[in-house]
Amino acid sequence: MPAFSTLRIDHDPANPRIARLLLNRPERLNAINDQTPREIRAAVEWATEDPQVHVIVVQGAGKGFCGGYDLSQFGEGDIDHPCQQERHPWDPMDDYAFMKRNTDDFMSLWKSPKPTIAQVHGAAVAGGSDIALCCDLLVMAEDARIGYMPTRVWGCPTTAMWTYRLGPMRAKQLMFTGDVIDGRTAAAWGLANEAVPADRLDDAVRRLAERIAGVPRSHLAMHKLVVNQVMLTMGLEQSQSLATVFDGITRHNPEGLWFRRYAQAEGFKAAVQWRDSGRPIPEGDEARAAIRELEARRPSQP
Repeated sequence: MPAFSTLRIDHDPANPRIARLLLNRPERLNAINDQTPREIRAAVEWATEDPQVHVIVVQGAGKGFCGGYDLSQFGEGDIDHPCQQERHPWDPMDDYAFMKRNTDDFMSLWKSPKPTIAQVHGAAVAGGSDIALCCDLLVMAEDARIGYMPTRVWGCPTTAMWTYRLGPMRAKQLMFTGDVIDGRTAAAWGLANEAVPADRLDDAVRRLAERIAGVPRSHLAMHKLVVNQVMLTMGLEQSQSLATVFDGITRHNPEGLWFRRYAQAEGFKAAVQWRDSGRPIPEGDEARAAIRELEARRPSQP
């Protein structure tokens, strides 16, 4: 089996027609680092090329599925990064290229000819929701949570999957509020195929995966291609391009820069608490003034 630093993939011991892709950074809530997107793509390619595999199950180790991008370093730290450039003028195309590559890596789950199932317990939030929603099917624990809180400030979901999975009205509700929903709500809204008690999640996913695994690979590939083509015709790729550009803007406009400066001054946890509380977020001139005040409190950088 291929060896990775952020995940594992192997055949299900009870059924080699099922591949199990395990996001495996439990100490960081399986947060996405620079290696995660590339390794997801490589793992999916391995499963796609394996003639035994008919279906891929994606799940998370430890307390949850995936807590999003590992932003404790990039959010409150002072290092430069391709998707957060501050020591030189922001280059939107560098930002776009970096985030578009991540989006394309996540979309390998959607583009693989083999069906993919996200098995979600705990949280699949922010970038973790992108991974879950790039899978074809979604099965959640009833008490699991899914959402994209950074839509309140400092982020736009680059995969743009919410509208295609929920429809415009529900997608707007979640994008406008940054709220998360539990598995019961996700199933009621049609986002999740099924929501079950947490202690029944493994069994529910196994039943679904085994049912799919009995279908010939060629039939699965054709049916998936038909549905995916509908989404492409609706404009999925164009939506993703726009969303990826907007993601970079949300991290570098006055509101986004305020969020980062506040995280640097007060800690990322405090910035997230402000963002998610519903408290008004400084914008425009108010944000610029707050940035100047926060920058004055920071020690000078070498």
